[in-house]
Amino acid sequence: MQTIDEFARLVREELGIPLADEDLAADLDRLPEWDSLYMLKLVTALERTTGRRLPVGRVLEVRSLEAIYQLAVKP
Repeated sequence: MQTIDEFARLVREELGIPLADEDLAADLDRLPEWDSLYMLKLVTALERTTGRRLPVGRVLEVRSLEAIYQLAVKP
């Protein structure tokens, strides 16, 4: 996963969330049906896809999918 578009596709496919491009920058509380289970599923999918662990403490601090993407692609 290299691009934000690939990340958005992963979110749509893994979580089954109907995600518009503008939803990537929205606060997680504004996403329909978003909850901690989605966060856990997303972290698991990202770790599987990238082959490395995400800093879960940092993931829990961020407020948007775009910020999660930035954490996932940082070396």
